[in-house]
Amino acid sequence: MKFILDLSYRYKIPLWGGLLVIITALAVSSSFILNAYDELKEDLLLDSQTMGYSLKTDLFPAMLHNDVWRAYEIISVPINRKTEGSNPVKAEHILVVDNELRVFVAAHPKSAPMLTEMRHISPEHAVLADRITQMGGSSSQEIDLPGSKYYYYVTPISSEKLHLGTLIIAHPKNIFLPRFVQIERHGLLTGAMILTILLPFNWYWGRRMALPLVLLSERMGDISRKWPSDLNPELYVYRDEIGKLFEAYSQMLKDLKDKEELEKKMVQSERLAALGQLAAGIAHEINNPLSGMLMAIDTLKSYSDLDPRTMKTIALIVRGLTQIKDTVGALLVEAKINSRNLTPQDIEDVLILITPMARKKALHIGWHNSLDENVPLPATLVRQILINLLLNAVQAAEQQGEVAFDIAVADKQLQFSVTNNGKLLSEEQIAHLFEPFSPLSEGGHGLGLWVTYQIVHQLGGHISVKRESNTQMIFTVGIPIGGVA
Repeated sequence: MKFILDLSYRYKIPLWGGLLVIITALAVSSSFILNAYDELKEDLLLDSQTMGYSLKTDLFPAMLHNDVWRAYEIISVPINRKTEGSNPVKAEHILVVDNELRVFVAAHPKSAPMLTEMRHISPEHAVLADRITQMGGSSSQEIDLPGSKYYYYVTPISSEKLHLGTLIIAHPKNIFLPRFVQIERHGLLTGAMILTILLPFNWYWGRRMALPLVLLSERMGDISRKWPSDLNPELYVYRDEIGKLFEAYSQMLKDLKDKEELEKKMVQSERLAALGQLAAGIAHEINNPLSGMLMAIDTLKSYSDLDPRTMKTIALIVRGLTQIKDTVGALLVEAKINSRNLTPQDIEDVLILITPMARKKALHIGWHNSLDENVPLPATLVRQILINLLLNAVQAAEQQGEVAFDIAVADKQLQFSVTNNGKLLSEEQIAHLFEPFSPLSEGGHGLGLWVTYQIVHQLGGHISVKRESNTQMIFTVGIPIGGVA
């Protein structure tokens, strides 16, 4: 029994429902059969009453005149008649006894000779004689003797003043067995039709009811190991207790995910705070020599007669040193950096800077710069984002691989993407990609992507990374124009 109770609801509900349907069908069929049996028995009693009244009326004058032959003719008629239609009710034996319970006439004289005392015919007749004596000849009565094969119907043969004897009609108990079997067959057939209709419906509806509970149980069991997938809201659209349980589960899952996300942000915030303290300690030491170098280059430009090629090289060095200085500022999360607006030439400068490294790996660079005018965003910060992402893509790309870059202004945002066909990262690695000192950095300090992440968020933008078609990694950045935090 415990095994059945421990079964899954996907089996338990249909099984219990099916069992209930079977029990109900059997109960209905049994009730129908028993009612039919009672009706047949009532029909038998009614026929016996009618026959008894008819026979006693004809037997009274025959007994009064001691006309045995006439009496025998009277009781032989119902014995020898043929049954009509589907009504099998016919007496098997009729016996007439006088007041002393001696046989006056019998439908089967050999089994009950004339003037034989009724008690001497058989033990069963002896019991029947006692019952007739107890009746006192007052009225007709049905007698059902335990263990007997017959129903007896006893009718006194009398008038208002004179009692001549007793009429005994015997019907075999199996007289209506054919009709009973036929009715029973119809009842069972009806029950079988009910089962044929209800069992499949019960099985479908039981599984339909159990499936949401089974899925909910499986999801609840997965919570301790992993985040379960969301339940399809179309699976159960009703507003009953199961529907409310679905809503409670979905809300609980959302709250748990929000809690985990909040915990992750708190951990990340603590890590960033620790790194910020470290950056504040080294920022001064880095900025001092950078400032000196920039002043020296500025002096060189002011007092030296330099050719255009040298001046172009010095300008590139100045932008690079300025970029280093601004990168140190980016390590301070709250740093506010004033810079000129981004120009299309800044984008092309980034291409010049990454080209030598790309050539070493024989990479094909797909470069699409759609900027045709200045953009009101700090050039140094945007350049740093581009350099970090592109150098990371070049480093990750396979030998003779591809790196693609697209940049444009759309929906009041500066939008750009960097794609490479190098090593694919797992979801777990992507989740920790922007953490400081990332172990995914090969040969670097692991701050590049973290600095990039910080700059993007300082500018009020967003950055994301995903695997595309399981063949390449793509970084996407969107920065609102004029939205520097």
